Amino acid sequence: MQSIGIGEIQKNTSILTNLTEALEIVDKRKKEKVATVYPAKIATNILKLAGKYKNRVQKADDLTTVKEEAMKMALREKYGLSD
Repeated sequence: MQSIGIGEIQKNTSILTNLTEALEIVDKRKKEKVATVYPAKIATNILKLAGKYKNRVQKADDLTTVKEEAMKMALREKYGLSD
């Protein structure tokens, strides 16, 4: 992951349009991370963002079904609930 300052982005905004990998935006004066930017057109980064339940939820076409199943699994893990 590359790291870049806010001022560099202000001077050259084409950095964001030609993004090929994840980019970390840092405030260099305060030395703290401001944001992480991921490229929109590359599908390989989606698997990294899926979270710890990505392998436990079955593939489904409907996003609401996937969200509900992930929530049920999280509640089972946290509270020990059963179906």
